Amino acid sequence: MGPLVANEIISPDTNLFLAFLIGIGFGFVLESNGFSSSRRLAGMFYGYDTTVLKVFFTAAITGMLGLLFMSLFGWIDLSLIYINPTYLWSAIGGGVIMGVGFILGGYCPGTSFCAASIGKLDALAFIGGIFLGVLLFTEAYPLWENFFNAKYLGSPLLSSVLGLSRGVMTLLIILVALGMFWVGEWAEKRFARDDYKLNQK
Repeated sequence: MGPLVANEIISPDTNLFLAFLIGIGFGFVLESNGFSSSRRLAGMFYGYDTTVLKVFFTAAITGMLGLLFMSLFGWIDLSLIYINPTYLWSAIGGGVIMGVGFILGGYCPGTSFCAASIGKLDALAFIGGIFLGVLLFTEAYPLWENFFNAKYLGSPLLSSVLGLSRGVMTLLIILVALGMFWVGEWAEKRFARDDYKLNQK
C-alpha cells in the first residue's frame, strides 16, 4: 500500500529518479499543449483563453478521484501522504506576489522553465527573477521571519474544516469545476480577441 517510499517499496533514490522522469513527461505535456506561450497563460486572466483553468481543474479532479478510489480499495493509506503545513499570512502574501508576477510576466515558475527549454528569452528573464527573489528572501529572512511563521494552522484538509466526508468534498469540487468550465467557455466568447486565435500555442 502506498506511499511507496514510506512503506519501503522503493528507495528514496528511485523515488527521485521517478520524479525526474515524471517531471520530463509533465514538461512535455505542458509544451505540447502550448503552455510555453505567455499569451496563452495571460489569456486566463484576461478571459480570451481559459485553457489553463480547464487543464488544472481536470488534473485536480483526476488526482482527487484517483486517491479517493485507491483509498477505498485499500491501495493507498492517505494518512501517509505528506501535506504542506499552512502558515496563513505568508500563504496569502506569497499568493499575491506570485499572482501579480503571473499576470505581469505571463508565466508561473513551472511554465517559465517549460518555455525556457525551447529558447524563449522572456522566460529566461522570468527565471532570473525567480532566482533573485529566492536570494532576496533567504538573505533577508530575519526581516520577515515573524510574518512568514505567523498564523500556523497545521495541515488542515478542506473537507475537515467544512465537516464533510472526502467523497462529498470531491463531488462538490467536481461541480465547482463544471461550473468553472462553463464560465471559461462564456469568457472565451465574451472576451475574444481578433489578434489571438483561440487555444493557439
